[in-house]
Formats: sequence, structure tokens, C-alpha cells
Amino acid sequence: MVRKPGEMRVQVREDMRGGKGAVTIRHCFEKEEFGANVRLCARLSLPPGASIGMHDHKEEDEVFFLTKGQGLLDEGATRTPVGAGDAILTGKGGAHAIENTGDTDLEILAIIACYAPKKA
Repeated sequence: MVRKPGEMRVQVREDMRGGKGAVTIRHCFEKEEFGANVRLCARLSLPPGASIGMHDHKEEDEVFFLTKGQGLLDEGATRTPVGAGDAILTGKGGAHAIENTGDTDLEILAIIACYAPKKA
């Protein structure tokens, strides 16, 4: 299946998970389109200064692939500068937040896979 950018469902979330500013979410594929238990497959765009607030991932893993820009990943005990080309894995109850610290959009491909089997 191929989905062109203009065919993706777009959401704009203000102050996402207690963060700052507006995050644009372009859903590459909807969860119902997967055979596996995937909750999210989307491209996220955070303008300069925007962030996604601290949140945890119980019973799921989230993978971020940063495709553009730079930011700061907060995992509670550690804060790590991140940028284009980096990959981030959070799960097993872990928590994280991310902020765009650059002067261009921070673009992220995000995939969330749930541990429990998909319900029929």
C-alpha cells in the first residue's frame, strides 16, 4: 500500500501532553490498516520552541526516527541533545518528552507498537 502525503489524515494538537505550541501529526497509516497491534504510525512536525510533554509508555514501545532538525530529549533522569538521523526507543513503562531547540521544524517519524494482541 502506498499513501501519498496529500492522502494522509492531518491533526494539529495544541500543547500536546502538556507540552508547548502546536504539533502537526500526519498519519501515514491508521491503526486499523495494520495486522500487527500498532497504535500510531505518523510524521510529527514541531515548530521551533514547540514540545511534547512528559508521558509514559506502559504496555507499548515507541520508536522515534528524527528526519529533520534538532531537539532535546528528556527521559526524566537524563536530557540528551538529539538531531536528524537519530533513533529513540521508549517503552516498558519508560517516560519521555521532546522539545524542538532548533530554528527549523523538528520532524519525527513515530511508531507505537502495543504489547497486548490486537482485539478482534
